[in-house]
Amino acid sequence: MSLDKNILEKPANKLLATLPASDYERLVPHLKLVSLSTRQILHHAGEAIAQVYFPNKAVVSIITTMEDGSTVEVGLVSNEGMVGMSVILGDNTTTTTAFVQIPGSAMQMDADILKSEFNRGGAIQSVLLCYVQAVYTQIAQGSACNRLHRLERRLARWLLTVSDRLESDEFPLTQEFISQMLGVRRVGVTEAANILSEAGTIAYHRGEIHILNREALEKTSCECYQVIENEFIRLLGNKPNKRQK
Repeated sequence: MSLDKNILEKPANKLLATLPASDYERLVPHLKLVSLSTRQILHHAGEAIAQVYFPNKAVVSIITTMEDGSTVEVGLVSNEGMVGMSVILGDNTTTTTAFVQIPGSAMQMDADILKSEFNRGGAIQSVLLCYVQAVYTQIAQGSACNRLHRLERRLARWLLTVSDRLESDEFPLTQEFISQMLGVRRVGVTEAANILSEAGTIAYHRGEIHILNREALEKTSCECYQVIENEFIRLLGNKPNKRQK
């Protein structure tokens, strides 16, 4: 996929867009526009990360897999961030796997180049470290949320997050997939989705989610959604595009 002039001048990825123009322009020769397909693995747990990705519209799940094969999502990355964060933290391997949840495009860069740019210091290092702190909040708050909040509230938070990343109130997600990401049984997702559907906040049909009433969905969601969103705003001066109500 060629890198067109519009993407060069105005990056769709918000992390890249946060960089000062001079720093971003230094990265441009090393960026490659690529298509990401559903279920594509971007890096496996325990394997060296060769490329990092700055998604544009694609949504990537960061998952942890247990010995019995069960999985749970511990992070979600789209146009607000990058995949391959461990590259700038001193190592190029991680215990998690990154795979594409919803297809789209991304800017790809060799991991070694990003690490070199990060080690130069300056704005690139500062922006990426702020992103790391925002992700830390996302993971910490998510852990508390998974332990303390009812499933329908967690589901509402998760759907709002995906909607923000895609900048759309309609997106493809199966209940089986959601159950894997939330680390719960499919029957639990069905019950939680029915609660939201009966309240008129979402419609679900044949693997397609449609948010009907965003304001009501935000009220159903726990406070974790707003805590995470506020931290991204505070640290990076932007947020995953919040949909208009």
